[in-house]
Amino acid sequence: MGRRFLVALGGAVLALSLAACSGEGAGGGGDTSGDKPGDLTIGVSMPTQTSERWIADGNAVKQKLEAKGYKVDLQYAGDDIPTQSQQVDQMITQGADVLVIAAIDGTALSGQLQAAADAKIPVIAYDRLIRGSKNVDFYVSFDNYKVGVAQATGLLVGLGLQNKDGSKGTAKGPFNVELFAGSLDDNNTQYFFGGAMDTLKPFFDNGTLRVKSRQTTAEQTAILRWQQETAQKRMEDLLTSSYNDGARVDGVLSPYDGISRGIITALQNAGYGSAGKKIPVVTGQDAEIASIKLINDGVQSSTVFKDTRLLADQAVNAAEAFLQDKQPQANDTQTYNNGVKVVPAYLLPIATVYKDDIKATLIDSGYWTAEEVAAGQAKK
Repeated sequence: MGRRFLVALGGAVLALSLAACSGEGAGGGGDTSGDKPGDLTIGVSMPTQTSERWIADGNAVKQKLEAKGYKVDLQYAGDDIPTQSQQVDQMITQGADVLVIAAIDGTALSGQLQAAADAKIPVIAYDRLIRGSKNVDFYVSFDNYKVGVAQATGLLVGLGLQNKDGSKGTAKGPFNVELFAGSLDDNNTQYFFGGAMDTLKPFFDNGTLRVKSRQTTAEQTAILRWQQETAQKRMEDLLTSSYNDGARVDGVLSPYDGISRGIITALQNAGYGSAGKKIPVVTGQDAEIASIKLINDGVQSSTVFKDTRLLADQAVNAAEAFLQDKQPQANDTQTYNNGVKVVPAYLLPIATVYKDDIKATLIDSGYWTAEEVAAGQAKK
């Protein structure tokens, strides 16, 4: 009660401090171990509502926290860095006791994180590691290097170079493939791309796979903010510049379903998938319902499923541990160096979904229904 009284008494001073210090302030935090859930607020900052994945994440975290009695301040930043900074500032000054942040730019919140630390508010990085700050207390995510390995494996399986059980496939090649990476301001991109390239390297080295555009680095292949339209434009440019001699694209490594749909649109506009011109193998990530329908229809080859329900559970577990003045359980304390410190993490498993995995992995688990898969649209 004493801490709450001081927060209320200092409200005006905190507001003035925020204005004077360009985004730094103070709010909740401190020892909350004796407080009831209804007295505690968790600020949840999500990057965008343009992806159904982030809508699902935000809702899942909010619902699971509210089911335990906590108050939740859920904000979406519209893929705008200043908006997210302002929203996190506001959460701090309004007395959040824990922050759960999926950052748009993993380096853009240092001032806010310092303000949170000053106010003794723990910060949980959600799926995207926040870089360049000592004030990141925990990280919940998936094994993102393995995501990249799975995406590359999906490409190899789709091309027939490898079987799902890991054995060698019957296809010989050579195959023309193109590479896409995620947004460079997202720390996950380096893990996705690194895992994929390590997996594909032997096939590049022996000539089984060729990148006709010669664009093979993360910098050359990155898609800012993971935007579908940007991916479509890049694929169109690749077709115009590198495939105007009659050569065909056999496969595309895509790190995210929205990017995959942009790639597929460009390919279809160029005649792939019709008149006997086979659609290339296209990978993905996040098991978005529009892409699951494409996989079910034989258009997209595969996606990597990351169960956001489990990720939300871990975010809630970590938040509760901090609220009880405990350290959350970590299963990785070595991998995720944000440039200042190694952030303790809890990493979750992943699964690759091909057409024949949809029922067992997604429908039977309740992630999507058969009706949603058939329609390619989530029920409201």
